[in-house]
Order: sequence, then C-alpha cells, then structure tokens
Amino acid sequence: MKIEMFCFFKPRGYSRTRTGSRNGTISRHSSNSTSRLYFTFILLLLIFTPRVDSSWWYIGALGARVICDNIPGLVNKQRQLCQRHPDLMQSIGEGAKEWIRECQHQFRHHRWNCSTLDRDHTVFGRVMLRSSREAAFVYAISSAGVVYAITRACSQGDLKICSCDAQKRGQASDDRGEFDWGGCSDNINYGIKFTKTFVDAREKMVKDARALMNLHNNRCGRMAVKRFMKLECKCHGVSGSCALRTCWLAMSDFRRTGDYLRKKYNTAIEVTMNQDGTGFMVADKDFKGTTKNELVYVENSPDYCIMDRAAGSLGTAGRVCNKSSRGTDSCEVMCCGRGYDTMRAKRVTKCECKFKWCCAVECKDCENTVDVHTCKPHRRPDWLDQTRR
Repeated sequence: MKIEMFCFFKPRGYSRTRTGSRNGTISRHSSNSTSRLYFTFILLLLIFTPRVDSSWWYIGALGARVICDNIPGLVNKQRQLCQRHPDLMQSIGEGAKEWIRECQHQFRHHRWNCSTLDRDHTVFGRVMLRSSREAAFVYAISSAGVVYAITRACSQGDLKICSCDAQKRGQASDDRGEFDWGGCSDNINYGIKFTKTFVDAREKMVKDARALMNLHNNRCGRMAVKRFMKLECKCHGVSGSCALRTCWLAMSDFRRTGDYLRKKYNTAIEVTMNQDGTGFMVADKDFKGTTKNELVYVENSPDYCIMDRAAGSLGTAGRVCNKSSRGTDSCEVMCCGRGYDTMRAKRVTKCECKFKWCCAVECKDCENTVDVHTCKPHRRPDWLDQTRR
C-alpha cells in the first residue's frame, strides 16, 4: 500500500518556554489553537479523501528494473513471491505490457479507452476506484495476461520452476482418431495456479463487495485463457498421410482472450453483496442464469464525456471520431453531442505493390489528403461564467 506522509510545521511565533512576556503567552495560546485546527483539518482530509492504492500492475512500467522491495503496491505475500521467484516477475512485467495493449485495442473506439497514466503507481488512476464494468474488465484481462505470460515463459524455458506440461504423455484421441502426445504442451495449469496465488493475494486480505468482485473477475480472466487452448499436431507417414500424429496443447493468440472478455464486458451483470457477506446477489431479480463465467460489477459507470478528476475520467475532447459510423466511435456518441472539428491531413500509404523475383515486394509511397474529425472540448455554461464575475 502507498504510505501517505504529512509534515506538521511549527506555527510561527510559538514559544517552547513557559516563562516570558505577556505577549509571548498570548502568542503561545494562539499557536496552540492554530495547531489544533490544522490537525483537525488534516484528520478530515484523511477520513474523507478517497485513496488510490498502488497496484502490482505497475510492474510492467519497471521493465528489467524489477526490485521486489521497490515495487509499489505489493502486499506481503506478493513481495515474498517476488523475492522467491524474481524471474517470474520479469515475465509478469512483460505480460502487463501485453494485456494493457490488448485492453487499449479493445476499447480504442470507446469514450473510455483504457488510458494509462505515466509514472502513476496505480497505472489507471482514480477510474479504478469505482466498482464499474471497466474495473471488471481490467481485473479480468490483467489476470488473463499473467496466466498467458507465465505459461508462455514456462514453455520457452525461461523459468527454473516450470517447463512444459509433463502430464501430456502417452496416447490420446480426438475426433480424428488416436495420436501420441509429444512436443511441448503449454503448462496452463501452472500458469493458472501461480496467477491465482499472486494476483488474488491483495483481495483475500479484505472481505467486502469490491474484493469479492475482483476475485470473481480475476477467475474469469484466468479461465478465459484456458478456454482457448488448442490441439496442434504434426503428421508422420508416407507423403504426409497422417497415419501417425504427434500432438501438443498450445495457447491461442491472446487476441482471442481479449475478444472474449470484451464480449463479457458488454453482458456484465450488476450484483450486490448478500447479507452474510460471502457472495453475490444479482441486482436484476428477473435474472435466471448464473454469474459463474460472467463479469460482474457493483456500480454504474460514469459517461466519461468530460474531464472529471474525482472520477478519473479524462473526457473525450480532442479524440478522433468517425463521422460516417453509427457505433461507439461515431462523432455523435464519442463527442457526447458537443460537435466536432474537422481538419485536413496528409497521410502516406503503401500502394502499387509488385512482387519482384526473388524474393521481395516493392511498393510506392502514395500521399492522400483525408479529413480528420476530433471532438470539441466541453463548453462551460454561460451562466456559470457570469456568476464568477
């Protein structure tokens, strides 16, 4: 957790001696009153100011400079795992960059576009304080990213503690017939096990609605990677007849996990904590399904239209929009009805490409002039400006 420090300065005119002139005594009493007021003010700040904790997500910003004692946001169990397995932290750091890129890809055409804050230990800022759909997605995709990164590192031989899945030995069968296990099957079970231990450590320290929400979405993210494991095979036989097959299990591209969780974001379910504080109740009493494989959230999202530092919203002023679209990237939706500015810009693209023997493709650089539409900034109401005069 981030430690917040406050410095209390000695008020001017304060005298540490009890003896002195009458003026000195008055000054001392006045200073004591000032100190009490100052202390009360700071206490109120501590009570009513929301705190944004650091997160293990910041490991991705550290790159090769991962030093366990210097990573903000780690709880004791996470720090112990970091010290025990520093090579795993390198993999988690690389994975963090990957899942953040995937998050930004999935929301590139939305008002909230998974923006990160430079040199901010929370990575996403105050927007994660709200138990919203966006927080649900970030926790799920981040958990999935750790599973993916660790499992890949195991298969590539980058880690001492794990390797390929040793249980995939002998023979098995699928709808095409029998095959022999061979090659290097991705050790997805180890990736899931370590991710659960590391990522869930913070949430298991508290028992409230947000912790339960995070734990649930973390699990959804882990299982999403396993859902898309695929069987890859190599054929053996005369002229590749596939009389014999050697197969192994491999993870699909991380984009499939991102696409899947993005759809789960669209259908995320609003929940509330049950009376004994051990689980969820679906807010919609008419809901008949199960939340097991669904993302869940507790609070509705802000509209992200205007900059709101308290909510962590950066607003959409200056964002590029699509004039001809009817989706979330349309100028009407993206700009929240504020309108948009249009400017002409030159873009260089590759064109008239030809294959040249052997073995290259040569293209020309073609310059096109295009219209770029950007959202207008939020305009303050005229009456508000008049009241400030």
